Amino acid sequence: MRLSKILIASVLTSCLCSGVAAQDAWFDFSGKVMDKKGKGIEGVVVNDGLSFTTTNAAGEWALRSDTTRSKFVSISTPAAYELPQQEGLADGFYVPVRTLALRGGRHDFVLAKRDRQTDRFCYVAVSDPQVRNAREMKRWRQETVPDLCEVIDSLRQTREVVGMTLGDLVFDNMALYDEYKTSVKNTGAVFFQCIGNHDLDKRYQDLHNMAVGTPVYGEMEYHRYFGPTDYSFNIGKAHVVTMKNLNYVGGKQYIESLTGAQIAWLEKDLSYVPKGSLVILNMHAAAWNKLGRDGNIRNAARLKEVLEGYRVHVFCGHTHFYQNVEVTPQLYQHNIGAACGAWWAGWVNQCGAPNGYLVVDVDGEQLKWHYKSTRRDFSYQFRLYGKGEFRSQSSFVVANVWDWDDACRIVWYQDGKPMGDMEQFVDSDEERAAQLKDRSAAVKTAHLFRALPADGARQIRVEWTNRFGEVFTQTMDL
Repeated sequence: MRLSKILIASVLTSCLCSGVAAQDAWFDFSGKVMDKKGKGIEGVVVNDGLSFTTTNAAGEWALRSDTTRSKFVSISTPAAYELPQQEGLADGFYVPVRTLALRGGRHDFVLAKRDRQTDRFCYVAVSDPQVRNAREMKRWRQETVPDLCEVIDSLRQTREVVGMTLGDLVFDNMALYDEYKTSVKNTGAVFFQCIGNHDLDKRYQDLHNMAVGTPVYGEMEYHRYFGPTDYSFNIGKAHVVTMKNLNYVGGKQYIESLTGAQIAWLEKDLSYVPKGSLVILNMHAAAWNKLGRDGNIRNAARLKEVLEGYRVHVFCGHTHFYQNVEVTPQLYQHNIGAACGAWWAGWVNQCGAPNGYLVVDVDGEQLKWHYKSTRRDFSYQFRLYGKGEFRSQSSFVVANVWDWDDACRIVWYQDGKPMGDMEQFVDSDEERAAQLKDRSAAVKTAHLFRALPADGARQIRVEWTNRFGEVFTQTMDL
């Protein structure tokens, strides 16, 4: 047995470190998915990033894998079982193919059955911590993380909490992965990760762009710390999918896109999910932003085709500005504000949305969400500028309502008298523009609204009614 393991390890090392014939890289992997008592779990979806299978009645699975292309075997945890984790970090749902080969090609996944299954949980989406150095890591750990933990402590009293960081965990500084990983341990949530363009080792292209059998590639450090970049799991009535949608081509250049192989992977993954189901899709880059379209992935139309027939909410970051897009009645994209705002330069994103994260209440197939601004409570849902405070709109009162969408309404009152809807306009947020040497470089946003008070008016009240019928109010004396 020991000799067999040595031979397997030798062959695998050869496959990974030299250009070998394709057939030398193929391995037969197998194992079981079972509960804590050793009983097999039937029907669990298992994949190696390319090929899929399901466990049989005894919980057994088997895959023949090309280890030059497949780096992990992972399971899609069934909703009836707890999400496997270690110290609050998602773990135990995947195994590296190298580890599999060294173990003789076999691995058993062990899951804990839930005491009772609930269709309600809380989903916390965090985009772009993007820490570059010790100063930024300090802000992340002293501002965002304590805020997250306080909110999670409250939420978990009544429901399970799942956390998802939507990419750019660091800012091209792989040495900070250790500290970042430590920072999201034991928050009270089970935290998952998504890879971003700044999470890649820029010395190397993406794996699929490198020579077959290469021992080095762009995603390798992320793989080492966090596992596969494309994976899924189930919780409640939701099927949750996370995907890498940045194609790093070298020379610090990347393309926002999914590869053809990834689209095929997603189609296979969803083939096990009944049509009409709730699907939560996590990616780093957006697909359907109406402003700042240069950040959208190239093959958004193809992605939309694959998602057709499901009730989909897409969560993404990357742009450091907040934008909601209802692509279709069944496809809603949340491009949320970054935890670091405009790269830790202040307290706002490029669009004026505060540094923060999104808290989503999932109840069956229904989602209700609120943006949580760091160091502020949930009641802070828009920024109000008085007359003269917004340079390009000096005669107006301006509201920046970052979580706006077409189902919302923003009205205003002058000295207690209703004045109707505020006027939407496109411009750069004043606080963000004031941070820049060149104000004209500030990104424009569509979630700005203005009202022109009459001469002699004394007080303005603004009410934002969100799509859930909740009303948030701010009052300003003129």
